[in-house]
Amino acid sequence: MSFLRALLSSARPARRSPEPGSRLPTDDDLLLDAPDERIAPALVAAAQGTYAPASALLAATRERAEWENRDRYTLRLAAFAHHRQDWLTDWLLAAPGDPDALLVKAELEVSRALESPFPADRLRPAGPLIDAAAAGAPCDPVPWRIALDHARGTLAAHDTFEALWGQAVRRSSHHYGCHVAALKYLAAQGSTHRECFDFAEQAAEDALPGSLIQALPVRAAFALLPGGAAWTPPAVQSTPSAVQLTARIDRAADLAIALSAEYEPGDPWAAEVRNLLAYVLVSRERWTEALEQFQLIGPYATSFPWASPAVDTPAGDPLCRFLELRDAAQSRAASRAAPEAGRTKPVGARRWTPGRSRSDGHYA
Repeated sequence: MSFLRALLSSARPARRSPEPGSRLPTDDDLLLDAPDERIAPALVAAAQGTYAPASALLAATRERAEWENRDRYTLRLAAFAHHRQDWLTDWLLAAPGDPDALLVKAELEVSRALESPFPADRLRPAGPLIDAAAAGAPCDPVPWRIALDHARGTLAAHDTFEALWGQAVRRSSHHYGCHVAALKYLAAQGSTHRECFDFAEQAAEDALPGSLIQALPVRAAFALLPGGAAWTPPAVQSTPSAVQLTARIDRAADLAIALSAEYEPGDPWAAEVRNLLAYVLVSRERWTEALEQFQLIGPYATSFPWASPAVDTPAGDPLCRFLELRDAAQSRAASRAAPEAGRTKPVGARRWTPGRSRSDGHYA
């Protein structure tokens, strides 16, 4: 457990005020992975083949030390470049040493490699890109988050990963993306679910209210949902170990519910955490609480977790799965309230069936 303890760090972000839930938006109002107002112009410009807005945006995050925003925007820009790269190619040709362009390129190459059948071979050439991005912005933790993902894909030894982790948290001890990368590494290295929970729970305990790191345990719970290899069959769910794991899943959900309450309804910043939490609550058949999270999500559906292999997504459509489970939560919550409130279950509500969990135990 010394390696796990070495990864733990403290998070100290600002606290946000809780707000009451909101009503469910119509299906037509839902947006999948909707960009916020800062990155939207950069994505539009990239679609037109222009990189200047993306350059200005990432430069601003670097100069203002907005590391969480910088990480999110880098991920979005790299995802766009995955399908259209001409604007990024032009950017690198015009400014080959630009740390922001190098950062997007490094993320692009690592994410592409991790999606391939043999990531280790494809990841090795990405190392110099990561090093160049880190050298160009010495205070930036994001290249080190990418390095942590790179280490996971190359099956790096614990001491190598621990050295990278030290570099990352030295720059930002409460960086959410780096903590997620560490959890993914632990899972990929074959750590037990209890070890993953130990890391996630300790990191969440060290974080102040409002830190997204408090959602780390619910990410650890995601691999233990019905259908996964780690889920105990119903016939033996009364064993002490199964009861303990189930209790940890529910505690993780409770903690994430408290975290969600720190953000305003419809806040894009908390959208992914709320989408994940809603899925976990549905899987645990905590219908009323799941419906509350769907209300707080508002129009901001996210690809994770709905596009994950852990979720049985009809026809490859994550938004369809989101809507299906939102309908299920609304229907089941209404049916439970009907005896007291005189309501009946809505006619024609879709029947919920549990999604499939990843059999390899990895965390998305």
